[in-house]
Amino acid sequence: MTQPQEVERLIQRAIPDAEVHVDDMTGTGDHFEILVASSVFRGKMLIDQHRIVQKALQAAFDDGRIHAVQIKTRLPNEGKANHSQTDDFHVIG
Repeated sequence: MTQPQEVERLIQRAIPDAEVHVDDMTGTGDHFEILVASSVFRGKMLIDQHRIVQKALQAAFDDGRIHAVQIKTRLPNEGKANHSQTDDFHVIG
């Protein structure tokens, strides 16, 4: 079982300026809804933004700590209404 704080730390380690909010979607500690705001996303397509976040979590996917994530990305200082319009739902395994 993975805690949301661990997911936040993994993302912040890979994306130092990231503002991260993680919710456990099912209470099982392996399905998470993730909102990440970072300047690293500037000028990148939505799929590339989500790949950056997924790469930060890849080891946790590989060892089974995380099974699925729903990712929302945005630039810093954008309101929540301006976050990515399409969620990327990844299930590994």
